[in-house]
Amino acid sequence: MEAVNLSKRYGSFTALSNLNLKIEGSKCVGFLGPNGAGKTTTLKIFTDMIRASEGKASINGIDVHLHKKQALESAGALIESPEIYPSLTPREALSMVAELRGIPRSERRKTIEDVVSEVRMEEWLDKKVGRFSKGMKQRINIAAALLSDPEVVLLDEPTTGLDPRGQAEVRDIVKSLKKRSRLVFMSSHLLNEVQEICDEVAMIDHGKLLLYDTISNATARFSNDGGNVVEIEFSRDVGDQTIDENIATLANVKSVDRMDPRRVRVTFSGGVQVQEKLLADVAVMKLGMISFHSPTSALEDTYLNLIKETL
Repeated sequence: MEAVNLSKRYGSFTALSNLNLKIEGSKCVGFLGPNGAGKTTTLKIFTDMIRASEGKASINGIDVHLHKKQALESAGALIESPEIYPSLTPREALSMVAELRGIPRSERRKTIEDVVSEVRMEEWLDKKVGRFSKGMKQRINIAAALLSDPEVVLLDEPTTGLDPRGQAEVRDIVKSLKKRSRLVFMSSHLLNEVQEICDEVAMIDHGKLLLYDTISNATARFSNDGGNVVEIEFSRDVGDQTIDENIATLANVKSVDRMDPRRVRVTFSGGVQVQEKLLADVAVMKLGMISFHSPTSALEDTYLNLIKETL
């Protein structure tokens, strides 16, 4: 999918300004920005729900405005979470969508059962939607976007308005979408969500694209740490002497900061291969390492450093 010089104006207000963005391959790209940044406007242009003032949006090289049906044949979208009639079952609601999408009657039953299975709602297939939680309804909405087995999936803040359990369920579903060679383009204003789910991030504010890169590259380039960061948790307390004499002396380690008696934050120079060796070396020390992850704060540093420049 590609945006070329994409702009959208409403009178004197510019919702989107000269957006240029080309995304290829099978991965999840987080479209990150504060509320009102232009995320939903972009997704609506890509689905031809609204018309751009200038520029072009295309999917698989096909202009979505000039050749809407052909361009969107390979795409599925969930924009602004539509409501499902509470008296319908998922099977009934999805049958209506399948008919609109032109799926042959002979294929609808299996197609519906397949997408409902993909969002893990099989046991609710013939129950009325009125009994569902918001998270369950959202999973059915995602199933609707998958009916045509799309190569490109566009999701507009899919966890907004859900409770923590619903958010976790939907995030797991989105992560699983990547396993079927799909490009998932997901807007969000939640840093931890993008960090957890996505491979790459495109940041937008005031309608302007600020950054498009892998999350690791983005955090390395713009975070306050001046390097990559990993948080390591141990099963038992680790003393200052152990940290200073062992972890801090490893190659490419710039600093080690204690977060609490069992967690440290290691800043290092280099990429994934350096991180792999670093973690392997810590494991050999037999200090009781039980988990590690990139901190959300690294992405938060990047986000705040870029966003403040547009205020």
